[in-house]
Amino acid sequence: MDDILKINSITKTFPRVIANKDLSFTIKKNSVHALLGENGAGKSTLVKILYGLLKPDSGYVEFNNERLEITSPSEARMKGIGMVFQHFSLFESLTVRENLILGIDEKISYSDLKNKLNNISSKYELPLDLEAPITTLSAGEKQRVEIVRILLQDPQLLIMDEPTSVLTPQEVTNLFKTLDALVNEGRTILYITHKLEEVINLCDEVTIMRNGELIDSCSIKNQTAETLATKMLGERLGEIKTDYSHVSKKINFKVNNLSVIFNDPFLTDLKNVNFDVKEGEIFGIAGVAGNGQSELMDFLTGENINIDSGSIIFNNQKIETFNPKKRRDLSIAFVPENRLGHSAVPELSLSENILLSQFPGNNFTNTELTGQIAYGFRNGSHGAEHVSGSNDQGGFGGGGAGSAQTGTDDDKGGGGGYSGGAYAFDALSFGGGGGSFANAGATSTALSRGGAQYNNGATGVAEGNGSVFIEYGF
Repeated sequence: MDDILKINSITKTFPRVIANKDLSFTIKKNSVHALLGENGAGKSTLVKILYGLLKPDSGYVEFNNERLEITSPSEARMKGIGMVFQHFSLFESLTVRENLILGIDEKISYSDLKNKLNNISSKYELPLDLEAPITTLSAGEKQRVEIVRILLQDPQLLIMDEPTSVLTPQEVTNLFKTLDALVNEGRTILYITHKLEEVINLCDEVTIMRNGELIDSCSIKNQTAETLATKMLGERLGEIKTDYSHVSKKINFKVNNLSVIFNDPFLTDLKNVNFDVKEGEIFGIAGVAGNGQSELMDFLTGENINIDSGSIIFNNQKIETFNPKKRRDLSIAFVPENRLGHSAVPELSLSENILLSQFPGNNFTNTELTGQIAYGFRNGSHGAEHVSGSNDQGGFGGGGAGSAQTGTDDDKGGGGGYSGGAYAFDALSFGGGGGSFANAGATSTALSRGGAQYNNGATGVAEGNGSVFIEYGF
C-alpha cells in the first residue's frame, strides 16, 4: 500500500516548550492511522502543521509524493486535506444550512448544496436537519455538521482531533460506522486520540508520542491496551479496582416528578423524571442524543428554572428555583458538555476563569487578581464567550452574540445574534435576551429585551430574560 503522507524530521518549539522534536513517520493510503498520546504530547501541534495553521521550525511534509507547502487551512483544503477540530467551530445562532454554506470555499446554490447534502447524508449515515439552529444540537449532532462540512470539500485525507471526547457511546458507534464508510470509499483518516480501546477497535496503524517525541509507529496487530498505555506513559499502570464501600444509604440529591413542556420543535420535553443520588455515589444518566439529557442538565444546574411541575432537592432543601450561583453557594459544582464557551472563557487564564465562578469564602475579590482582571476588561484586552448559565450567575451571558469595538460609545447586537447573551471581541460586553453590548472605556447603556447596563468603573447590572451580571465592583 502506498504512502499518502510522509512526516520528515518535523520540529516545532514554543517558549520553554518543545512541542514536536524531530518527528518522522508515514501514513498509508486508504487506512485509519492513530496518533496516540497523553494531553500535551504534541499531537495537536503536529496536525495544525499539517493543516496550515502552524509552520514547523524545521523539517517538511510530503503529501501524495509532493512536498507540502501551505500557509493556511484553505490551502490545505485545496490540496485535499480536511480537519475536524476537537472544539467545534460553528456559529451557534445560525442554522445548520447557514454554517455549511459558510464552510464552503466555492460558490454554490442552495439547491446544489441540498443535493450534495442528501448524497453525503445517505452515503455516510449522517442525517441533518438543515433548518435547526446549532444551539439546539447535541455534541454528536454538532460534530456531524463539522464532518459533513468537510466532506463537502471532498478531502483525500481527513484529520480528526479527539473526535469522541464529548460523545456518548451510541454517538461513538455511529461515528465509527461513518469512518468505516469513508475508508471503504478510498479516503485516509488520521485519528488523534488518547483512548486506547478506540485505537484497538478502529485503527490500522498507530504512532505514539510522548513529550513531543516519537516513541513508536507500528501496525495495530499484536498490540493491546496495556502495551499501548506503557508506550504512551513510559511506565506500566497498576490494576484499578472499583470500591463501593464508600457509598452510603443517605440520599443527598433527589429529583421528584420533574416535568417540562417546551412547545419547541428543537427541544425535548421532560416527563416525570425521577431519581435519587446517594452520598458517595457516581450516578450516570445515559441516552441517545436528543432524548432530553441537555434539557435536564439545564434544570439540574439552574440555568433554566421554569419547571412546570416537580422538585429538585439537595440535602433536604428544595432548590428548583435557585439560579446557578445560589446552587454553587450550596457547594454544587457543574461540568457542562461544551467545555469551551459554556464552561470556560478560553481567552482568560485559569485563575481568571476561577474568579468568574466565585465560590463562597474564597476571598478572590480581596486579592490583587481582581484589579488585574478589571484592568484587562476596562482596556478591552479580553474577548469572551458565555460562561455556564445566565440570570445573575457571576459570568458572561448565556449564549449571546454580536461584537463591540473598543473606543465607541455603544453597539447593539440585534435580535439575539447567538440567542440570548453576549459575545465580546476586544471589549467587555454584557448581554440581555436579545444581545446587547457596552464597550470598555466608555460610560454607556445598551438595552434589548431583558436589558443590560454597564458603567465603566462600577458594578455591571443586568436584569430580565436571559441577562446576567458580574458581581465584582471594578
